[in-house]
Amino acid sequence: MSILFNDKEKTFTIHTAKSTYQMKVDSYGFLLHLYYGRRTDGCMDYILTYADRGMSGCPYDAGTVRTYSLDALPQEFPVLGTGDFRSPALIVRDQYGAYECDPRYSGYEITEGKYSLKGLPAVYADAVSDKAETLKIFLHDEHTGLDVTLLYGVLPELDIITRSAVVTNNGDKTVTVCKLHSACLDFVSGDFDTITFCGRHAMERVPERQRLGRGAHRIGSRRGASSHQYNPFMILADSSATETSGRCWGMQFVYSGGFAAEAELDQYGQTRIQMGLQEDKFSYPLNKGESLTAPEVIMTYSGAGIEALTHNYHKCLRDHICRGKYKNAERPVLLNSWEASYFTFTGDSICALAHEAAELGIDMLVLDDGWFGIRNNDYSGLGDWNANEDKLGCTLSELIRRVNAEGVRFGIWMEPEMVNEESDLYRKHPDWALRIPGKDPVRGRYQLVLDLSRKDVCDWMYESICSVLDQGNIEYLKWDYNRSITDVYSHTASDQGKVLYDYMIGLYDVLEKLNSKYPDLLIEGCSGGGGRFDAGMLYYTPQIWCSDNTDAIDRLTIQYGTSFGYPSCTVGAHVSACPNHQTGRTTPFATRAAVAMSGTFGYELDPAKLSPSEKAEIKEQIKVFKDFGGLIRSGDHYRLSDPARDICCAWEYVSEDKSRALVTAVVKDVHGNMTSVYVRPRGLEPGAEYKMSFVCGSGKAAPIPEIVPADALMEAGFPLPTGFREYDSFVWVLDRI
Repeated sequence: MSILFNDKEKTFTIHTAKSTYQMKVDSYGFLLHLYYGRRTDGCMDYILTYADRGMSGCPYDAGTVRTYSLDALPQEFPVLGTGDFRSPALIVRDQYGAYECDPRYSGYEITEGKYSLKGLPAVYADAVSDKAETLKIFLHDEHTGLDVTLLYGVLPELDIITRSAVVTNNGDKTVTVCKLHSACLDFVSGDFDTITFCGRHAMERVPERQRLGRGAHRIGSRRGASSHQYNPFMILADSSATETSGRCWGMQFVYSGGFAAEAELDQYGQTRIQMGLQEDKFSYPLNKGESLTAPEVIMTYSGAGIEALTHNYHKCLRDHICRGKYKNAERPVLLNSWEASYFTFTGDSICALAHEAAELGIDMLVLDDGWFGIRNNDYSGLGDWNANEDKLGCTLSELIRRVNAEGVRFGIWMEPEMVNEESDLYRKHPDWALRIPGKDPVRGRYQLVLDLSRKDVCDWMYESICSVLDQGNIEYLKWDYNRSITDVYSHTASDQGKVLYDYMIGLYDVLEKLNSKYPDLLIEGCSGGGGRFDAGMLYYTPQIWCSDNTDAIDRLTIQYGTSFGYPSCTVGAHVSACPNHQTGRTTPFATRAAVAMSGTFGYELDPAKLSPSEKAEIKEQIKVFKDFGGLIRSGDHYRLSDPARDICCAWEYVSEDKSRALVTAVVKDVHGNMTSVYVRPRGLEPGAEYKMSFVCGSGKAAPIPEIVPADALMEAGFPLPTGFREYDSFVWVLDRI
């Protein structure tokens, strides 16, 4: 059993392979957090200290005992109104408008298998093969009649613990949930850094490490989506922690809407980290018998540095979030039409692209934006999902057949959640858009957002997508989302504070139905690139377009940051033309491929404009990627350098049995009279020897002995060849002998 309850000590202990999590029900019925860290045994309540602390309130039932205050005790699920003035996980407003709730322990339940969440994505696991278990802890507030069920899912072999909470109103009066976080961890001591992943459109998930001082460090999104600006993923690490040493804890949100994550160092040197729903524009009334479910947070602990934490998340997302046919399968190498032609194309030009793709060994042609309605720019047409046959010169069905006849598969782009005011849909149903009555809306990309909190809009969306997918052999759908939500008003909502949460429930419902109806369809998520790159979307779309920025050098940083929490098999990455359309930078063709191979791999260019030698390179690039695709998808990922600090950006994939490794290095900067640059692999089998072979790259192969001891490689590394140039790339394979 991974979950243990000690009735005498009133402690709950969760063991995973390398970690222990413990909490305690105290004499007043409060659930106190005791420990989350390296695996250990025994009761940890000796860490609790009690003192008469000035200006810290005490529960009424503590009587004259002034040494007991929740303002100074570590809690499992802190609630506003109990005397704790730190950031709470739950805020409730009662029927009088007062902010109050005092839930106490009322029972527990331990079951085999992993819980699921109604209407929400969540980690899934099997009770037998994964040894998964679920703990439910029940809390009850006598005054409001509110019940809270705390959910803990345990995947012991992966060192994964998941958290969620369900709030149910079993009282007679309506109450309103104003804040709901899914997970909270309290540490009684420690010197910590926070690591977050910030950015902007076309430069997402740049790692930012900060020393945690007094007060709160908070990230989040008010945009209605998880956002380009802050990813819903946070690491708390010892200030001395590195990739390979030190303690670190991770929280990752399985949700694609607004979120908040916070780390707070309080007056007594205690640290609280928490994650959950964004509270801005959120107020969720619950009538008698109604419930609200917090989206899931995936937690993991590593005592051996950030690298091990990354591996835990990669395995969890690959095997217990991603689903369907493409969960572990080879993905098709794509040629996307967007940077090849943007809105200017015909059916004949698309077929010409397909012909070029087939000649090069590319698996699939994807028809991007501009194929529907009146859509020759981004000012009109969204919502009218009928093919523009005048533009295509044929029906969509005929175009699909023609592309397939060229020997490649067919994929298509849609942006189902959006509508242009210049569209038949908006003219017919203006109330279907999120828009405040009597007020001009804030536009984004000259479009509005459809109200997915409404069932009728979700039903229309599902039927519209099906009507497109049913027109032929469409094997891939790129699902885009190109603006943030500003004007939050639904014509049918009982409370506007419910809209953003209900929007996500509606979106997930549509995606779930599509996955059920089209089990062989590969859906790639996209939101202006990486604006909704999160575990929630990965539950429905096993790959996500990592960024609209296809520049190979910028992608080094973007994909480096992404790798902390997300495996390479989820990262949409393509080789694009140069000069790059986003940055104007020119990089070697081989380098663009080396970077894109750390993802799903494809092309974003017009092959007809390439030279014969470049076309020959593409054929070889595809062969290399397919040779090593399994290793890239499922191997352990190692970040061998930091692109923000180091001249060379290097990374590695190592197979589970350590029999093979793939090492890639890209030179970012060169200077006069360059020093030697060394790459140090990790994760190889100690004591073994490896045959090292140069696979591809724009640089020349280094003069390295064919057989190299693993210990020497991991200790001293190996040098890049002298005379390398800026943006040169090198890819080696290491095979154990």
